Amino acid sequence: MTKKTTIPMAYKWVAGIVLLAGMFVLSITLGAANISIQDVWSAITFTNTNAKILVIQEIRLPREIGAALVGAAFGVAGAVMQGVTRNPLADPGLLGLTAGATAALAISLAFFPQLNYVGMMIACFIGAALGSILVIILSASGRGKLSPLRVVLAGAAISIFLSAITEAVALSFKLSKNVSMWTSGGLIGTNWKQLALISPVIGVGILIAIILSKQLTILSLSEEVAVGLGQKLTQIRALMFFAVILLTGASVALVGNLAFVGLMIPHIVRRVVGTDYRYIVPMSAIFGASFMMLADTIGRLINAPYETSIVAIVAVLGLPFFLYVVHKGGKSIL
Repeated sequence: MTKKTTIPMAYKWVAGIVLLAGMFVLSITLGAANISIQDVWSAITFTNTNAKILVIQEIRLPREIGAALVGAAFGVAGAVMQGVTRNPLADPGLLGLTAGATAALAISLAFFPQLNYVGMMIACFIGAALGSILVIILSASGRGKLSPLRVVLAGAAISIFLSAITEAVALSFKLSKNVSMWTSGGLIGTNWKQLALISPVIGVGILIAIILSKQLTILSLSEEVAVGLGQKLTQIRALMFFAVILLTGASVALVGNLAFVGLMIPHIVRRVVGTDYRYIVPMSAIFGASFMMLADTIGRLINAPYETSIVAIVAVLGLPFFLYVVHKGGKSIL
């Protein structure tokens, strides 16, 4: 028999942080404009000022920080949803949350055209909450249990329904162009003011998930085990869904309707750190942030100086992943 070697968790954390830092540097330096690492350092330390440094400070830095925040938010939200529902296909984009947030955003643009960014973010929270509530109502079976299959079917049905509402509102109020700009997804125009608004919200959502990660591990095993260990399922689920709503609403308000990130990242992370959500949740934040910066960089480089929609980049990577997970019966891959 051969002895299986196990990489210490500390090394995995170091590797994750190095990956995140490396991806951040690459995303800042690569693009249509030729920027060196020295320029990045000067922009961060405010030791020099020129056109390139202004590009970094006002365009690249807020954009890539926004990508990291959104990626971390979707990664954690996907991990939480997969743990709570014990459904390997759970994802905010596949289960109606992002569609609900987008529908609420379209309605806000139609009836409240002067709404500021804070109002749009609140509308996204309300829409994400509505989407999740509808999915839970449709998928809940007897005694409050959630059937994984019914969750997927209900999520697909609610997503289609809310997407139809979005299109109907856009056509009725002649907002197709504005809504399309949001639903196509992207980080163009991300600024420091927007980051100042969404950062605390995403931070609170991730913090809640980390604090309850031990309970999430128990809940992911089975409801019977969780009840036997004295877990308060209703309260835990409510807090977890509240965290997912915060993460999804803030992300959609910044980047638009984006799917598959919350599906892929937890599967990859579980292959790295195992099934303990005390490790899965924070590592999903690291991997999700790195992935979104990678996707945004590819979108900027693939047809430079023009940009390719980040939704298209993520879909090209995520759809085959989704189909493969389905083919494997929802088991972890890689």
